[in-house]
Amino acid sequence: MHQTIERMMEVVAKGDGDAIAPILAEDVRFLPPTYWAVWTGRDAVAAVLGHVGQVFSDFRYRRVMGEGHDWALEFQCKIGEFDAVGVDLITLGEDGLIKEFEVVMRPLKSVEALRKAMNDRVKTDARFIEFSKALQSGA
Repeated sequence: MHQTIERMMEVVAKGDGDAIAPILAEDVRFLPPTYWAVWTGRDAVAAVLGHVGQVFSDFRYRRVMGEGHDWALEFQCKIGEFDAVGVDLITLGEDGLIKEFEVVMRPLKSVEALRKAMNDRVKTDARFIEFSKALQSGA
């Protein structure tokens, strides 16, 4: 297994944005399961993933599939009272860092619970004012 994938499996569920940041490419793109927008850039994506790790409980990876640059990591977790399963679709760049990170999840009630929990968290995080401005401006 690629060392970046191994490291990601260690740090993502902990919700530690500082530990996640070093495995992300500077221009990483994150496609969340909760809405049709793309977070771009190491700082913004590390902050989002840090919050996600705080929202999920009982998180564990069940299966890891892939090789080279393309990986799929199946996970299960709880979001409040709801069970969820999902897949992290990871593309690594030539430098071995995460270039693209897309998450797909089910069921819908769990995704809705994630969206609400994330919205509640990020509206109290001053970093997201700047990230949101950049996202809206397309920067």
